[in-house]
Amino acid sequence: MKRTRGAALLAAMITVALVATLAAGAMWRQWRGVEVEASERARVQSGWILNGALDWGRLVLMGDARESSFDHLGEPWAVPLEEARLSTFLAGGEASTETEREAFLSGQIVDLQSRLNIMNLRLTSDKADGKQSIDRFRRLFELLNLPLDELESLQVNLVSAQAALRETKVENGSDAPLMPQLFDQLTWLGLSPATLKALRPYATLLPLLDNAPTPVNLNTASAQVIYAAVPGLDLASAEGLVSARTSAFFRSTSGALQTVQKSGVDALPTDWTSVTTNFFEVRGRLRLDDVALEEISLVRRIYTPSRKVALTLWRQRAAIHTVTPGAGP
Repeated sequence: MKRTRGAALLAAMITVALVATLAAGAMWRQWRGVEVEASERARVQSGWILNGALDWGRLVLMGDARESSFDHLGEPWAVPLEEARLSTFLAGGEASTETEREAFLSGQIVDLQSRLNIMNLRLTSDKADGKQSIDRFRRLFELLNLPLDELESLQVNLVSAQAALRETKVENGSDAPLMPQLFDQLTWLGLSPATLKALRPYATLLPLLDNAPTPVNLNTASAQVIYAAVPGLDLASAEGLVSARTSAFFRSTSGALQTVQKSGVDALPTDWTSVTTNFFEVRGRLRLDDVALEEISLVRRIYTPSRKVALTLWRQRAAIHTVTPGAGP
């Protein structure tokens, strides 16, 4: 009888342990399903909000194109969108609660023609155009104390990558580099990370239109970029031009010419300078709970009598860092 009671007790303990294990497993699966659903909901929600930020940028750019034929830093597109709380909006207009998700959105539009276009170095169909391109970048590299041998490697590899793209049949074992699509990919063509970091505020990577150089917007470019884009102009005169446009922006390159003529510049290169912009970078940043996401988009604005549109050429999204709850942005 004692043996029977001991066996029954042991069987009961095993049964309890088995039920507890199965219950714990079921709860874990339930918790995992809830977390997966929440993460998927947050991903979709974040995507729609960042899509809205991009649409906001495109609408602002199109509205600006209808209002004026020149671009400067005093226009609405140049005013960044400060971080705004969207939690109430995401909750469908309900009152804020302690369990409500914290969501904040900010954004910015950057004129990419305020920088020199690296793709201008591809202009090799005309020897004069190719020399003008390398001379301008050489002025910028010398001003920033960057190694000129990297500039030479950049141009050689860029032309080689362009030639490889034009080939109808690529031979096996070809060592031609790939054509970069993003600025960070210029390391493929011989630029070191340190050079790329120093060059970022003054250069960009944009597609060429009609095999012509991408002009620099004199209303938005820095003094260093203007100095590099206008041969014969010294840095002090470029800084004077930047100072002059703060009181009255330039409506044409001829207006900017009057400012720099005192420095001995008789004419501004019309193919390298402009007061309008076609390419913009739209940044949208979303902070949702403890995760911050940022999306960067390249937008090309086309505004002609027959076509009015702002095209998105590419989009790049990434989590930039993790935010400690309650620590702010």
